[in-house]
Amino acid sequence: MAAQRGVPPMRMLEEALGISLTSSGDTPEPVAADGAYYLEHVSITEVSEDDCEYEEIPDDNFSIPEGEEDLTKAINIIQEQATDIEILEQTTVLPSKQVVHEAIEDFLCNFLIKMEMNRTLDSFQAEWYELIQKGKTEFSEIGNVPDVYSQVMLLETENKNLKKDLKHFKQAAEKAREELLRTQKERDFHRMHHKRTVQEKNKLIADLKGLKLHYASYEPTIRVLHEKHHVLLKEKMLTSLERDQAVGKISGLQASLKNTEIAHIHIPKIKGFHEAASISGDQGDSGSAGYSCEKENKSEAPTQKGLHESKQDSGYKTKMKDDRKDSEFPTNMQPDTDLNVCDENIGPSKFDYKLNNIFRLHDLPVTCINMHPCKEFLVSCSEDRLWKMVGLPKGNVFLTGSGHTDWLADCCFHPSGTKLATSSGDSTIKLWDLSTGECLLTFEGHSHAVWSCTWHSSGDFVASASLDMTSKIWDINSERCRYTLYGHTDSVNSIEFFPFSNTLLTASADKTLSVWDARTGHIIASCDARGVIKLWDFRNLIPIVSIDVGPSAGNEVNFDSTGRVLAQASASGIIHLLDLKTGQIHKLVGHENEVHTVVFSQDGKNMYSGGSDGTVRLWL
Repeated sequence: MAAQRGVPPMRMLEEALGISLTSSGDTPEPVAADGAYYLEHVSITEVSEDDCEYEEIPDDNFSIPEGEEDLTKAINIIQEQATDIEILEQTTVLPSKQVVHEAIEDFLCNFLIKMEMNRTLDSFQAEWYELIQKGKTEFSEIGNVPDVYSQVMLLETENKNLKKDLKHFKQAAEKAREELLRTQKERDFHRMHHKRTVQEKNKLIADLKGLKLHYASYEPTIRVLHEKHHVLLKEKMLTSLERDQAVGKISGLQASLKNTEIAHIHIPKIKGFHEAASISGDQGDSGSAGYSCEKENKSEAPTQKGLHESKQDSGYKTKMKDDRKDSEFPTNMQPDTDLNVCDENIGPSKFDYKLNNIFRLHDLPVTCINMHPCKEFLVSCSEDRLWKMVGLPKGNVFLTGSGHTDWLADCCFHPSGTKLATSSGDSTIKLWDLSTGECLLTFEGHSHAVWSCTWHSSGDFVASASLDMTSKIWDINSERCRYTLYGHTDSVNSIEFFPFSNTLLTASADKTLSVWDARTGHIIASCDARGVIKLWDFRNLIPIVSIDVGPSAGNEVNFDSTGRVLAQASASGIIHLLDLKTGQIHKLVGHENEVHTVVFSQDGKNMYSGGSDGTVRLWL
């Protein structure tokens, strides 16, 4: 390709490409060649008709607002506007960045490669290098590609990158939209489930209210039937008593004892064991007998037969008498002068007890303590399945009894002091020989734990109270159950014979005290889980006084030998002493934990208490 004579190579390249490669500051020279044109800037002024020269005034707002005709304010406004104009007219000079310009030939090669014009690229490179070899072209006059083209290329590259990013963002937005729709569906599902659950709950509440109203409508009828039932039982009991009196089978007691000791139930006794009355736990109410007494057959009971078979299998030999006839309940009993009985000449009551000694006898809580009727001995029972007999006042352990397979609940001395009866959570009652510490008899017949046991004053019978809602009378000579007392609707927690009588008293978790064939008059005491102590008139079957020492539960109550002081073992760790003469209450503090049992010595000078920490404490 031959260049036109007199035309610079730069101009030739511009004509060939149809673009301007010269800088904006250079003015192109007119070329007198065929087919060459150029543009010239011409200013055309508007001709005025009145031959007057006008000067254009800039449209600056120098007007003064209404109400501000003050000259000083106007001058300040003008100055502020002049300052703003000066700031706007100032140009910010940025530091120049050194830009590496791309050569013309490189730009053209890159352009042809980008457009995939390979044959044109080959022809251009061949002719271009031919010119370079011949030296016919001055490269200094060609120059570099202006910045605008480089910027265009950069912008195109950035535009492509942005399009890619936009594509990725659209995909991410689509995924987010799908996730949002899925979350909204889950929200709607859980909202519907919540509404359905609320509706079902409201329906159940409505049904429950309806059932309560339905069952409440039966309460008056049940109450009336219950009252009728008690009336009929009372009439039946009175008829039975009149019949027995007519045929001479039952005779009344000739004398009644005064100031008899009673505990959470301690009471006298009478012949027969048909229940005579029931004392309700509500103050002022007295109920008739609603209970039955089932006499055992003369033959051996199945439970006792199974007990004997199990003893023979294990090689255990039970000491039994050859003559196993049933014992007879005494009809007329007189106090035994050998036994320690209430005496009218006993000294004044004592309330100022002080903690003197602590006997650490057991590893688990003490459930019961009992005083020997004749000697200075004390027996304690514990949840560790052991009973221990200790000498007083030192607390030396003389005997330790083991044989129960569960915790011990209660113990009671034989009137002669030679035997001991224990009741246990293994549903058995065991009789122990205190001279050797061996078990003499085991009575089985209750289906649940036996809470309490007591000896008859004759020494031939033991009574027991159980969680199975029954009480049983056991014959020591025939070694079998003679009577089973039914009637309580909950656990029978305590049982006591009245001294020198056949009268039996039971206390139950159904909030009643039941007297079985009662014929004598005495005062008895009871305590409940709210800490309320009640004294009852045994003759009229009504409460005499109610004393609240709560709110802690009362675990046991016990009279002293004078019958004028009542002690209560409280779950709060306090022992309450009630003076029955003045009504004054004394508090003894010495236990750190719950007090389970409390008992007086025979002379009333000492008192012993057992706690949940496994200790027995002596009070002087």
